[in-house]
Amino acid sequence: MATIQYLAEAVHDQRSVVTVGTFDGVHEGHKSIINRVVERARSNNARSVIVTFDPHPREVINAGKNPVKLLTTPVERAEILRDLDVDVMVVIPFDRDFSLLSSGQFIRDIIYKKIGVMHLVIGYDHQFGKNREGTIGTARELASELGFNVEVVEAHEVGEVTVNSTNVRAALEKEGDVELAAQFLGRPYSIAGIVQEGDRRGRIIGYPTANVRPDNERKIVPLNGVYAVRIHLEGEAFGGMMNIGFRPTFRGDRVRVIEVNIFDFNHDIYGKTLRIDFIKRIRDEKKFASAKELTEQLVKDRADCLKSII
Repeated sequence: MATIQYLAEAVHDQRSVVTVGTFDGVHEGHKSIINRVVERARSNNARSVIVTFDPHPREVINAGKNPVKLLTTPVERAEILRDLDVDVMVVIPFDRDFSLLSSGQFIRDIIYKKIGVMHLVIGYDHQFGKNREGTIGTARELASELGFNVEVVEAHEVGEVTVNSTNVRAALEKEGDVELAAQFLGRPYSIAGIVQEGDRRGRIIGYPTANVRPDNERKIVPLNGVYAVRIHLEGEAFGGMMNIGFRPTFRGDRVRVIEVNIFDFNHDIYGKTLRIDFIKRIRDEKKFASAKELTEQLVKDRADCLKSII
């Protein structure tokens, strides 16, 4: 997959089947659209093009308000799209000036003139342009005027729940339901981070942990609690259990800590990068009366995690 920074490289004059979006998470709803783009492009001897944005549009539109939390970093998003056999990802720098483009300007000047759209695939709820003024109806009117086709992909559901980024975020942040999030995403939710030195308290009680700092501060970290996880390190995968929270039993941290106990592993990995897949939520974070009581609970947690990982 070629990645093109919009305005930095020429992208015109090629027959393109196109879709547009932020694609945060690249969940199953997104994939149903992207797969259609790839299929259409192959059948029409055209290139499949994903037009997306960096930073996330809400970071610009809602600047100064609550920071946007991401399901996928830009690097993760690109890796997933590459695996979906997309030919080209065009990344548009999203700034204040760009946010003021009308829906007509966006379609005419960028999607049509610069990208060379012959077929546009969009989701059932797609909106675009200044203040999200452009609708499916707008896209169809412009397509009729300019001479390309518009195809609308209906909602993708899991059970009776529509798969969208909002519902994935809610599953992770409000419920810690990483199993439901995995169904929405079509893969386990994961974070990547660097191992930092901690206070080694886990080692003292027989459960050494790696303290992990996510490599992108915008990345969503699931609800506090204990999770069964799979850890990827230098081409190998290990089972483990992770605690997210404030470690109330010992002192109570003022900032959230992410610490993972890697099963049957005893190596120095400070400074190394781990990728951690969330498999199952085991329990809430809890304050124990003593280190002994905590250790007894960790024995149970480990057993529960092993059942979930196998």
